[in-house]
This record gives sequence, C-alpha cells and structure tokens, in this order.
Amino acid sequence: MWVANRWKDYEVIDTGNGEKLERWGKYILLRPDPQVIWAADGNDPRWKRLNAHYHRSAKGGGEWEFFDLPDQWSISYGNLTFQLKPFSFKHTGLFPEQAVNWDWMGDLIRARILSTEGRAVKILNLFAYTGGATLAAALAGANVTHVDASKGMVQWAKENAASSGLADAPIRWLVDDCVKFVEREIRRENKYDAIIMDPPSYGRGPKGEIWKIEDSIYPFVELCTKLLAKKPLFVLINSYTTGLQPAVLSYMLHKAVVSRFGGSVEAGEIGLPVSSNGLILPCGASGRYTGPA
Repeated sequence: MWVANRWKDYEVIDTGNGEKLERWGKYILLRPDPQVIWAADGNDPRWKRLNAHYHRSAKGGGEWEFFDLPDQWSISYGNLTFQLKPFSFKHTGLFPEQAVNWDWMGDLIRARILSTEGRAVKILNLFAYTGGATLAAALAGANVTHVDASKGMVQWAKENAASSGLADAPIRWLVDDCVKFVEREIRRENKYDAIIMDPPSYGRGPKGEIWKIEDSIYPFVELCTKLLAKKPLFVLINSYTTGLQPAVLSYMLHKAVVSRFGGSVEAGEIGLPVSSNGLILPCGASGRYTGPA
C-alpha cells in the first residue's frame, strides 16, 4: 500500500462506527466512510469537539451539521496551498491520500526535465477536479492541461493555483467533456508525456454526456494512449470504485499501454495513517505506469 504520510496540516485522528475523525488544519470534521465497519474507541476528546459533522441519510446523500466552521479555509502540503469548503456529499474539495501520488509524479517530472536539459514535460490531467495533481505537476516544472466538465471545479482549481503561487504557471484550464476533448486532441495530433485520470463512477458532461465507469474506462484508456508521446513518462489512473481493484488497474495498463510502449506497471491501494492507533485507512487504488528508461 502507498501511504500519504507526509501531511502536517491534515490528519486522520481516529475511525469507527462508519465514520472517520479528521483534522483539516485547526478544524475537526467527522465524515462517513463506508469502509469503517469496526467500532470506535472514542478515547480522543476531539470526538466531542467537532467543528462539523456530515450525517449520511438512510435514503442516500446526507447533510452537514455545523458547529464552528468557516465557509472557507486553507491547508498546505509542502509548497501547495488548497482552499477548502464543505460541499455536497461530504466533500471538502481535496482528497489528502492523493499526496502520495503527487510526490511520485513530481519526482518523475523533475528527473525527466533534468535528463533532457530542461525540455518541457507536457502533462494531461483528466477529470482533474480541484487541481491537486495539476498543481503538483506544475510545481515540479511541467506544462499542464487541466480538464474537467465542471466549471465550478475548474474555477476552484484556479483559486488553489493562486493560493500556491502558481497563478502564472503554464497551466491550460479547460471546462470540457474529457472523452470529447481527447478525441479532438487526437485529431489535432497533439501529444503528451504523461496522462493522469481520476474518473468518476458515474457522471455527465456539459451537454449531458453519460459516463459509466464499468462501460467506459477501458475504451477511454485505450483512446488516451493515442495522445502519448513516443517515450511516455507515466500514466496514473486513480479509482474509488470497488470494481476497479489494483489488479484490474494493472491489467488495463498492461493491455493498453505496456503492450504499445513497453515500460512497467505497479498498482496498489492508497491510504492514510490513523494517528490514534498507527493503522492505515484504505482510500482507494491507483495504477501507475512508468515508461521505459
């Protein structure tokens, strides 16, 4: 398992009874997590000193209960600063476990730039959300194309870029359906050194295009290989869908990417350390393709 264990502004304090107790900067949030099927110890006093609690509804969805939480606040990871706010379905605008992938890709980008005497590294980030991976890649020196179907998410990502001192970084911000964008880029014969994708289980594009991950993901990965440069640097696929376990991600990347370009694949769970007991909370899976040296 790859563990995001370098955070200072974020912490999973404890887990239990279907929920996780978290510290986001100086604020304590309690949010549901369906994987937490064990009982809570409840020894930490912060269980009773919450700033906000997201209550899941038995009918689906849920709602926030606020005690003392601002409309917006920020936390940092190294030189990156993210604007947070509670919004629909328990989210805050950031997935802290992804920091372990930010570190991995940053190392690859810096090494490629060094080995090519400063040649630009072009990264395509699809389903790019609020820009964590985009900013990590830009900070490492890459030119990034950031694509998401939600205008609000792209604007949020721009705010995060400004907070991180990356407002003038070479980032192209696009509100677009990811599949249609990739198809147009293929026709334009554009190429990228690396591709990142964090596909949703289900979604709709700006014009009502339907995305169902079980039907769409493998053809989409195959399509994306047509955008890769002759010597790809990496491909990263993240999954929060139980059907896309690490072995499935590995198999897809071998079939679609390794068979065409060579290179290697690793896949595994990603997780966050729980400070109360030293255990690791699983938070999804990632498949990492690395191009040949």
